[in-house]
Amino acid sequence: MKKIFFLLIIFLFSEFSAQEKLMFWPKGEMPNSKILASKTKKKKILAELKEPELFAFLPPIKERKQMSVIIIPGGGYSKLTYDEGAFQIAKWMNTQGISAFVLNYRLPTSTDLIQREIAPLQDIQAAIKYIRKSSAQWGISPDQVGVVGTSAGGHLATMASNISKDYTELKGDWENISLIPDFAILFCPVIDLGEYAHKGSRDSLLGENASPEKIKEYSMQNLVTDKTPPTILFHNQDDTAVPPMNSILYFKAMTKNKVKGAMFIFPKGGHRFFVTDKDPLNENWKKLCADWLFTISK
Repeated sequence: MKKIFFLLIIFLFSEFSAQEKLMFWPKGEMPNSKILASKTKKKKILAELKEPELFAFLPPIKERKQMSVIIIPGGGYSKLTYDEGAFQIAKWMNTQGISAFVLNYRLPTSTDLIQREIAPLQDIQAAIKYIRKSSAQWGISPDQVGVVGTSAGGHLATMASNISKDYTELKGDWENISLIPDFAILFCPVIDLGEYAHKGSRDSLLGENASPEKIKEYSMQNLVTDKTPPTILFHNQDDTAVPPMNSILYFKAMTKNKVKGAMFIFPKGGHRFFVTDKDPLNENWKKLCADWLFTISK
């Protein structure tokens, strides 16, 4: 019994230590910040960050493919629900041989910010540049870096996919590194900030009195072009938090602009897609996603 307990402790420690925490902004170069002390709202839900961070989940080197993803958790742009909505997906990605980096980004509700709506975008753009610049040390390709977004994280993933302006303010050799991801995977994404908006996400990102022009600007179906990277979307028809019309509008814009991709809307499941789902229909998202990733891999 003692031996079993000892082995269990070793296993748990090795699992924990495999999740390396990375601070990806170059020291002293993070823009749009008043440098406020970090706060934690409650366990597994982050409310405010002093500095964004990446958690690296790497498969064994012998099983590691060239592809990697940055996973962006949701939380309505007011918190980060990063455990089941990001860490579990990262571990599943590892079973596919894909390296995963979970991004805890600055929230637009943070009192530390100078300009609220661009802070999350600055963080994902900097994270993409960082992964590409450091790719050799992990044995991955700088040209196969995707984003995975859930809920409001899906909105941020589509901002990264469609906004080519560099908001990082990084200079030198950083300037020549592409900030657009190579592909995107979206789960119940917030897309539209107008008629089909998740009000909480819109208010957190743009404020409660956002102008119609601002709402249109940050409704991501309006920014899709033929340069938008290949994207797969998953949604549930009974999602009352973020209506499935969000995914439909984005996929319609993708189709209009001849962007490669796929969309799957399941009849039930609410506002969630977890690795541990046991629904006989919904759990197929994992096979569908794995097969799609195989089709776009180089």
